[in-house]
Amino acid sequence: MGILNLTPDSFYDGGEINNIDAAINKCAKMLEDGAAIIDVGAYSSRPGAKDISEEEELKRLIPYLTELVKNFPDVVFSVDTFRLNVALKSIDEGAAIINDISGTLLPSSFRRGVGGEANVPYILTHIKGTPQTMQQNLQEGKILNQVIKYFSEKLNQLHKLGTKDIILDPGFGFGKTLEQNYELLREFEQFKIFNKLLLAGVSRKSMINKVLGTKPENALNGTTVLNTLLLEKGADILRVHDVKEAVEAVKLFQRFNT
Repeated sequence: MGILNLTPDSFYDGGEINNIDAAINKCAKMLEDGAAIIDVGAYSSRPGAKDISEEEELKRLIPYLTELVKNFPDVVFSVDTFRLNVALKSIDEGAAIINDISGTLLPSSFRRGVGGEANVPYILTHIKGTPQTMQQNLQEGKILNQVIKYFSEKLNQLHKLGTKDIILDPGFGFGKTLEQNYELLREFEQFKIFNKLLLAGVSRKSMINKVLGTKPENALNGTTVLNTLLLEKGADILRVHDVKEAVEAVKLFQRFNT
């Protein structure tokens, strides 16, 4: 899953895409490098990100998504949003997956199409708080059981609605201490108990930079190392800024296990 940020303030590539031609070129490059999914987002989820209105998110997102779908009609686009109307409008414009970092788009959204009539898969993410608050007042201690409980409760709601096409993301960096992030990495295979596809997003995040003393722009090697460990632990989808390097990691991992 290649990341296509339409935000001016994302932690690594904010402001990189500021016109439709740039978005099309970035998308084409990620597809050339081997991306299977393009994840488009117009609301920054970095810690402490500025909150924006639904209208602003739609203004940033929809014109770009429309052109991307038009230029790449056979590509699977996911949309990174936690707002119901943004999700539904994105589906109308051709989004094939909704990537919800908040876990709050249910249950009403599923009755209205996300994972329901429109049969659009839903990525359910674990988060504590919001992008504005998630790194404040962090609680120390083990977190694996909290995330398992969270997924169990949310999946129960979704299954009661008849929704089965769900992808799970434990939310690395979303309201978690450094120790908790590495606990989830070590125990990642535990999430296989849910029999769902598992997504991992550690690309250039602080759980790398805090250990190595790097900044996001220097964290590609660390990202590749953690992605490889996550593949070993059972990750099905890697959400990344650097598609070429992630695809190489996948190919080598697959060859090693042949």
